[in-house]
Formats: sequence, C-alpha cells, structure tokens
Amino acid sequence: MDVRIGIQNSPRELSFETSQTAAEVQKAVATALAGQSALLELTDEKGTMYVVPAAALAYVEIGSEESRRVGFVA
Repeated sequence: MDVRIGIQNSPRELSFETSQTAAEVQKAVATALAGQSALLELTDEKGTMYVVPAAALAYVEIGSEESRRVGFVA
C-alpha cells in the first residue's frame, strides 16, 4: 500500500510503500492526531521506520491495497 505524508513547512513529502493495512495506518494517524502519541511511526516494506512529529503533520494520503497491473489490457 502506498502512503504519502505531507509535513508542515516542508516542500517535500514522504512517500513509501508499507505492508501495513489501511486500517492499521489510519489507526496510527488517528492516535497521533488525537494527542495520545506525540509521534506518528510507520514502517515501510524494507523495514525502514519513519517517525514524524504529530504536530507537524499536514496530511496523510493512504493509497489502495490493490496491486498495480502490469502489461496491456485487451
């Protein structure tokens, strides 16, 4: 699943693929924004951990869980 995170006062965004489900990512974001956690922590498919302060989150875009098709459609 693709995840894109916008950070306040930063012209670039974090973009990575994660093996977590959409529900798990949404729950982590909601927990961070509710103030229960000061940090949003997500891990990509390669094991790299991304830690973003909850106060700096501008937006989080959660992509679909479907895999992309390769090739031509007849």
